[in-house]
Amino acid sequence: MAEPFYVRYYSGHSGRFGHEFLEFDFKSIGDGRIASARYANNSNYRNDSLIRKEMAVSSIVLDQVKHMITESEIMKEDDAKWPRKNVDGRQELEIKMNGRTMTFNTAKLHSLHDVVDSEDPEGLRVFYYLVQDLKSLIFSLTSVHFKIKPI
Repeated sequence: MAEPFYVRYYSGHSGRFGHEFLEFDFKSIGDGRIASARYANNSNYRNDSLIRKEMAVSSIVLDQVKHMITESEIMKEDDAKWPRKNVDGRQELEIKMNGRTMTFNTAKLHSLHDVVDSEDPEGLRVFYYLVQDLKSLIFSLTSVHFKIKPI
């Protein structure tokens, strides 16, 4: 039986259009040969509705997510000096890997400028780039799974 693995990212706020958020997760299933990837996006702007997608992914995808996390060295970071949630919203990253569970919380980061101006720019930079990589991966996977256009 493979060791349990889980990573979840959330970014959201409550504002003029209600609770708007982006959330996704990767989770190993059973012996780790397959995994699930879930994606949710709620935007009430112009009466948009909640989008939810779930897909099965192979252990190769899960291995890539683990590699991204390991290479980023996010598990060595501490969010104590990161900006706290505010009216702009919050971001959360939860990782369960190698017998450890880590949760990171910060305010929404709109650009690298927000990272540079923080009390812990090196640690927040690790978080910022890992989140960008994970977002790119989940967007690519949902695109491949749900919007395939034949040549």
